Amino acid sequence: MSSVVRTVLGDISPEELGRTLTHEHLSMEFEHFYRKPPSEISAVVDFREITLKTVGYLRQYPYSSKYNLVLNDDSAHNAVLNDVMMYKQYGGGTIVENSTEGLERDLSFCRRVSKISGVHVVAGTGYYIADTQPANHLHYSKEDMYSHMYKELMEGCDIDNVNIKTGFMGEIASVWPLRDLEIKAIKAAGELQETLKCGVSFHPHRVTEAPFEIIRLYLEAGGAADKAVMSHLDRTLMEDEKLLEFSELGTYCQFDLFGVEVSYYQLNVETDMPSDAQRIQKIKLLVDEGKEDKILMSHDIHTKHRLIDFGGHGYSHIINNVLPKMKSKGFSRATIDKITIANPAKWLTIPL
Repeated sequence: MSSVVRTVLGDISPEELGRTLTHEHLSMEFEHFYRKPPSEISAVVDFREITLKTVGYLRQYPYSSKYNLVLNDDSAHNAVLNDVMMYKQYGGGTIVENSTEGLERDLSFCRRVSKISGVHVVAGTGYYIADTQPANHLHYSKEDMYSHMYKELMEGCDIDNVNIKTGFMGEIASVWPLRDLEIKAIKAAGELQETLKCGVSFHPHRVTEAPFEIIRLYLEAGGAADKAVMSHLDRTLMEDEKLLEFSELGTYCQFDLFGVEVSYYQLNVETDMPSDAQRIQKIKLLVDEGKEDKILMSHDIHTKHRLIDFGGHGYSHIINNVLPKMKSKGFSRATIDKITIANPAKWLTIPL
């Protein structure tokens, strides 16, 4: 093979990926983002469990349950495995796992899920926001980060006597204003991308300026625009004009919160979280502007309540519910396949 996609079970050809979710999590912790629930609700709702009596409240206040924010305990792992197996049953081919340093990534579990389900899993390397890093990471130099990501991509990680390689950089995350560690991580990603020609995925903060500044730093460091993904644009660039302006930079524009249909966004209450229908409208806007080869879709599942076993939509939501909706709105099969099959394969491909 002259080019490969690097999965947790080994290298495969890009043509083997099938329909791909480009921004998900299979195992991680998100407790840093815990928010106290409104006092009048917490007085009558037990946020320590997920039941039929609580799941409705959790959809509104997902970050008010510490139990919900742990996606790496036994109950979460069992639910994730069941969910990924259903994803395979409904035609899913690949899941791109975006957990990085600071999120308690579990490559061993990713490998287990892939072996049991038959779904390809591509794992990421890199650094989440500075506030989630252990103290010793805060002093890393750009060169330290470059070397760490290079090793995980090219040499792999030895876990339980098994070598597991990562397949892209991401999600490389930052807040606003950008912290020093985050700036170094972005620049290291740009330099390493220029060397290895691999894909990279960025997590911006919830302000309009963030995606533009991240890509500026990345491009100046040598990174290629057509191998970069900007995540979470459906909660970041809300105005059509800004979305179209950003799309001119040549990166992949990712809409990865499909399934989140609550307008109240607990992590940024000033923002009106869009519905799936509105996400489809944004994608249609880009398609009409000739940008269909730079669009990606996913769910960014990172809490229990979005898994099917806990009353959520699961990893199969886009396949079962969103793609049929897109067809009814005039999207051709060729366009849908480009967005969900061809674009992910092109982004993840690493030349040998």
